Amino acid sequence: MSAPRKLPSFDGADLLGIDDLLSAEDLAVRATVRDWGADRVLPYIAEWYESGELPVVRELARELGALGALGMPLTGYGCAGASAVQYGLACLELEAADSGIRSLVSVQGSLAMYAIHRFGSEEQKEWWLPGMAAGEIIGCFGLTEPDHGSDPASMRTYAKRDGGDWVLTGRKMWITNGSVAGIAVVWAQTDDGIRGFLVPTDSAGFSAPEIKHKWSLRASVTSELVLDEVRLPADAVLPEVTGLRGPLSCLSHARYGIVWGAMGAARASFDAAVTYARTREQFGRPIGGFQLTQAKLADMAVELHKGILLAHHLGRRMDAGRLRPEQISFGKLNNVREAIEICRTARTILGANGISLEYPVMRHATNLESVLTYEGTVEMHQLVLGKALTGLDAFR
Repeated sequence: MSAPRKLPSFDGADLLGIDDLLSAEDLAVRATVRDWGADRVLPYIAEWYESGELPVVRELARELGALGALGMPLTGYGCAGASAVQYGLACLELEAADSGIRSLVSVQGSLAMYAIHRFGSEEQKEWWLPGMAAGEIIGCFGLTEPDHGSDPASMRTYAKRDGGDWVLTGRKMWITNGSVAGIAVVWAQTDDGIRGFLVPTDSAGFSAPEIKHKWSLRASVTSELVLDEVRLPADAVLPEVTGLRGPLSCLSHARYGIVWGAMGAARASFDAAVTYARTREQFGRPIGGFQLTQAKLADMAVELHKGILLAHHLGRRMDAGRLRPEQISFGKLNNVREAIEICRTARTILGANGISLEYPVMRHATNLESVLTYEGTVEMHQLVLGKALTGLDAFR
């Protein structure tokens, strides 16, 4: 009988040994993005969040472009061509810094660039994607409207033909990157169905007033898009898609990044709670030595690492070309919901200090309230899964 193998040492940061599933390249990508966030975001994020501004957004975009993080899983046109798992690891580390930073990357790559890469003409790809991959051109994605969020088929933004041109009129709401973007991917009704348009933001009739007074995603640029008879040439339309399949496929790609990203916010809050529990003393000893605190930490750890394992599983399916939209809904619904609960529990461990920007917990918790809603509310993902389970459509 052979001698039993020696078990690896316990790693509290990797309870399930998920790192064993990662390649050296995967680990290098994760370390690079984590180090960038620690150097370029974490020292300043509390100040940006408190002021409700991201004053260096253009600078950060260029740095993220240099890292290869913009349009990361796309191929060609200056994009990194990374795996879905590597992109997910990057999203986790970016959101561990702040959800607003991951949102910047997600909207740029998974929405705006993805739409052009998948549905654009060769000329559109060559014109826009290299600059966007480098972070020299920032993009935004205009789907949600003031009166139409979960029901994009009822959008009112309309594009009509006028000779050889298109003329767009309408409004979009809650648009990340809107007021700093150089190109907007705008979805509009036409006589032939919903179409996507590439709208240079210096076009006459286009404006993007920034939305203020947010209590979530404060270190993120959020805007309204106003299109007042914006005239575009015939070749501004994305030629390879008509109908909701276009924007919804982009949203699926972005939601995949959220599945990973939410676990970054959860991990940062969990780590803060563990550190605090080891050092904060009450009744003569660290609070981490009390059963109630340990029960909270154990439950948080279980949900955190289950969520990371789920994200990894979905990433492998995406890399294999086998990831279905319903599975992305499963991941987004579970991971964001559990991430919020982890943040809230972490806040209780930190007590009154949990509401201070000296710690990341309340910032992550409030950010996740937006992540819970955008790119599909809890209710919408529940209905996606409900339809998959029953075969019955309960959306209407």
